[in-house]
Amino acid sequence: MALVEFKDLVIDVEDPAAAAERWGRWLHLRGETDEVGAVLRGDDPGQTIWINPAEPKTVKDRVHLDIVARDLAPFEGLERLTEPGQFSWTTFLDPEGHEFCVFEGGERPDGLKDVVVDAIDHAAIGAWWADVFGASYSSDEEYSWVDDIPGSPTESFDFVTVPEPKTVKNRIHWDVRLVGDATVDDLVERGATVLLPPGDDRRWTVMADPEGNEFCVFDA
Repeated sequence: MALVEFKDLVIDVEDPAAAAERWGRWLHLRGETDEVGAVLRGDDPGQTIWINPAEPKTVKDRVHLDIVARDLAPFEGLERLTEPGQFSWTTFLDPEGHEFCVFEGGERPDGLKDVVVDAIDHAAIGAWWADVFGASYSSDEEYSWVDDIPGSPTESFDFVTVPEPKTVKNRIHWDVRLVGDATVDDLVERGATVLLPPGDDRRWTVMADPEGNEFCVFDA
């Protein structure tokens, strides 16, 4: 039984205003800023991306975004980690050093394509998220992917096994909303951990999945 549906994404950055401008341009979303952070919005509520101020990036992002673009012109001047044609995507670093991948062309409109998560065991954690989302799950030797996630604007969430362990808080995470009669306790029974309960002006629960990836849970 599904416990949650996708709500939105959150990105931690050093400069929210600058990040909102470039990510809004790349993802074709509208940006709004205030004295604390920024938010990107599209026509669908699931396209919302909150951009929060944070300390400088110190290690490779364990969660990154894949983008669809007509061509690579919008990314000229960025540091490139792969060359066009080397893979079916090109990997860039944004000005703060966040990795992201660009897939050129295709039938899908320009914008967000996938959320990609480094994993200890891609099959196990992919199956876990497919279960709590009530989504479809597929896997091969290289990675696992979760499709048809309720509320999500992505094609899939992809989980890829990497050799290095998670050492710091993820700079990209996703928020979810409880569905039906599901509770935070149900997520705990499935293997999630409560990191921070609601309190003060915080109406959500901060949790971690079985591999330690942070996510925030909102009531239905």
